[in-house]
Amino acid sequence: MDTVALELFFVGLLGLASLAIVFVSAVVVKNLYRGQR
Repeated sequence: MDTVALELFFVGLLGLASLAIVFVSAVVVKNLYRGQR
């Protein structure tokens, strides 16, 4: 397998993981903020 393809694959996975973490944390923070009011 190509090393460049492997690097792109891992970078894509990291990007997806960070996007998912940001999305989940934003939803949790929004729910907490709404629950307090």
